[in-house]
Amino acid sequence: MSNFVFRIEKSDTDSRARAGTFSTPHGDIPTPVFAPVGTQATVKTLTPDELYELDVKLILANTYHLYLRPGADPIARLGGLHRFMSWSGPILTDSGGFQVFSLESLRKITEEGVIFRSHIDGSEHFFSPEKSIAIQEKLGADIIMALDECPDPLDYEYNRIALQRTHRWAERCLRAHTRPDQALFGIVQGGIFPDLRSESVRFLTSLGFPGYAIGGLSVGETKEQTWQTLDVIVPLLPADKPRYLMGVGSAEDLFEGVARGIDIFDCALPTRLARNGALFTSHGRINLRKAEFREDPAPIEEGCTCYTCRHFSRAYLHHLFKAEEMLGLRLNTIHNLHFLLEWMRRIRAAILEGHFATLKAEFLSRYVPIADQDRQRSKELARRRGRIK
Repeated sequence: MSNFVFRIEKSDTDSRARAGTFSTPHGDIPTPVFAPVGTQATVKTLTPDELYELDVKLILANTYHLYLRPGADPIARLGGLHRFMSWSGPILTDSGGFQVFSLESLRKITEEGVIFRSHIDGSEHFFSPEKSIAIQEKLGADIIMALDECPDPLDYEYNRIALQRTHRWAERCLRAHTRPDQALFGIVQGGIFPDLRSESVRFLTSLGFPGYAIGGLSVGETKEQTWQTLDVIVPLLPADKPRYLMGVGSAEDLFEGVARGIDIFDCALPTRLARNGALFTSHGRINLRKAEFREDPAPIEEGCTCYTCRHFSRAYLHHLFKAEEMLGLRLNTIHNLHFLLEWMRRIRAAILEGHFATLKAEFLSRYVPIADQDRQRSKELARRRGRIK
């Protein structure tokens, strides 16, 4: 019997959204789900207990970074990633490919793999499909990724070449994979080009992976191009396999991704923003660095049930950030993760109850994305300057 079973519980009648459960050796993952990023085997600033309290169902760890430090072998000798980081829930590891291909010190791509230099000490390393799988098997995550090449999404000719290499590497990853307690996902590539994306889906689904990731998006293309590309890919993917959109994690994008049939998301955005004083609310982001919050007695968001909002004011969080106190980073991170995880729970419930379209419309009607906030501020500044003149 397979260690991994994906069950669809309800499909939305007005979109491709669906609610399901992906069973893994370390627990069930209710979908759609957002996975916080724990690059170095830790979600920055938070303890595992705090993640349990936030009801996190899945964590992502980074193969490239853990391979370099402390190394896959020490982690394996210490009992694997779950024991190493004291996390008993499901873990997903990427292949390390995205980090390697985004390195300025990348030296050479060959049919065999990639030669690169460590960002830590400049030492030379080599990743092949077989080595990426071997590292991930030593780490012991529940869900692992095939090694792929992630090119510029707007370069057709290079995507065409890279796609064939990604497909050959996917076959090699499958042959190298030995652990039945790990689900190996193939990664669909092809930039923003419908013919390449369709070709990638057809080839990878013919290999019979237990799940499919969508890579090469949110890396330079417009939001409209992202959604158009998903509209090409998702209908071609098997309905009975989980779909994972890599590197997407703003609230408005989660709604759009779910509406297009995505089951799993991950992104470092909420934790990175938190450490820089940017916090999510239902009306958009606020920036705690601003002086306007110095004496603001309100919580980050009225009605929010996270630990931070139940106990602390914007004024206190502003003070912690200005004083460079570690507690501020922790409290901000708790709030941002709670915000996304809570909305994902609401999204799932709305799909099950048959009113996802209503929830999506209500959220987007009042939420102002950061790009729109910037445009509004620019217009206001221009208007004020016009008055002065």
